[in-house]
Amino acid sequence: MFRRREPVPFAFIAEADKFRSNVTPPPRERATASQIAGRTLIGLTVVAGLVGSLLFGMPAMSADQSPAKTQQSEASDGR
Repeated sequence: MFRRREPVPFAFIAEADKFRSNVTPPPRERATASQIAGRTLIGLTVVAGLVGSLLFGMPAMSADQSPAKTQQSEASDGR
């Protein structure tokens, strides 16, 4: 691969700390009440989904309970 042999001057980085702009950015717009309520509802929906998946998933992941009786189909009873 091609390597540069001459040093790269980094004086522009040192000068960047000294530079101050006199232009201020515009202030951020405040969120309206409906935007805050929408964000809150989306957050609650996500949290409720995670909690629900844990509640429904924990019994399926527990391996210490064995089934009480084996399931058999009704078709095998007639044989």
